[in-house]
Amino acid sequence: MSFVKRNKSKDGPSIDIAPMLDMVFILLIFFIVTSSFVRETGIDVNKPKASSAQELARESILIGISREGTIHINEGQVDLRALRMILQRMVAEKPDRAAVIVADREAPSGKIVDVLDECNAAKVKKVSIAANKEE
Repeated sequence: MSFVKRNKSKDGPSIDIAPMLDMVFILLIFFIVTSSFVRETGIDVNKPKASSAQELARESILIGISREGTIHINEGQVDLRALRMILQRMVAEKPDRAAVIVADREAPSGKIVDVLDECNAAKVKKVSIAANKEE
């Protein structure tokens, strides 16, 4: 039996980062869960004001109409003819889903009527027009 003295290298003081990583992941999960995910139409619109404006459910179908008269749904521009098929598919998935038309104040009223007509043809039960509440 030999008694050999081994040189053990002495490390300096170390910091255990496992608890810090646990806290970072807990905070990350907290912020992901508590953040509100806002669905938008994909375009910037200047909504008109109305004194009777109310909040609607988050499960609504958002249809945007820009100042130029282009129609947007799910952050993508669609043609008026394609809008009906998209709405029919969405209503088939969830029949009691409401549609909200988010039209710019300067949008052509004819386009708004066309979109309303397509919503009715797609059997959307509740259609609303978005507005900002007057202060």
